[in-house]
Amino acid sequence: MKKRIGVVLSGCGVFDGSEIHEAVLTLLAIDRNGAEAVCMAPDKEFPEVNHLTKETTGAKRNALLESARIARGKIRCIREVKAGDLDAIIFPGGYGAAKNLCNFAEKGAKAEIHPDVARLLKEMAAAKKPICAICIAPTLVAATLGKDYAPKVTIGADAETAAAIRATGSEHVQCPVTEFVVDKANKIVSTPAYMLAERISEVAEGIDKAVRATIELI
Repeated sequence: MKKRIGVVLSGCGVFDGSEIHEAVLTLLAIDRNGAEAVCMAPDKEFPEVNHLTKETTGAKRNALLESARIARGKIRCIREVKAGDLDAIIFPGGYGAAKNLCNFAEKGAKAEIHPDVARLLKEMAAAKKPICAICIAPTLVAATLGKDYAPKVTIGADAETAAAIRATGSEHVQCPVTEFVVDKANKIVSTPAYMLAERISEVAEGIDKAVRATIELI
């Protein structure tokens, strides 16, 4: 029976949702490692960003509907998903991870987490099931689990973001783009991806290694 790997999306597009390259490379790595992806997203609205100008448009988008574009329509509302449904969970990056799944982009270490995201992430941690976070998404893990688990994560080498991670009670470890960090005690894997990458091939190498390591922790 295939391992079921949750993939938590936050929209469709780097500036207001999931980073599409990271999301697709995650799905590809899951499939190549013989597992099954279970895509999900919160049913919530967020401000739309014009990806050409990088300016907000004043319009609203829905994270679940936008994420369905990446998942080719096969997606669940995260409210309906429990830790018992999954063997591991992965959070691709993109600003949506820090704006729609939580508000780390605005509040840093004092970030508030979307209730359904927080509930599932805490369920996974309590069940000792592997958690993987990509790019900026380790900030979400740190803000949610820092107080109780003091997780060890990486976002690469950005000093300001690393300091905010440490302020949650978590540990930050510097890491090159094509590698990953494993917190064996908490079964948490992270990789920098576009926090450092200049080429999609670098992102692909780091994500493939991180996904494989996550599945090996099951």
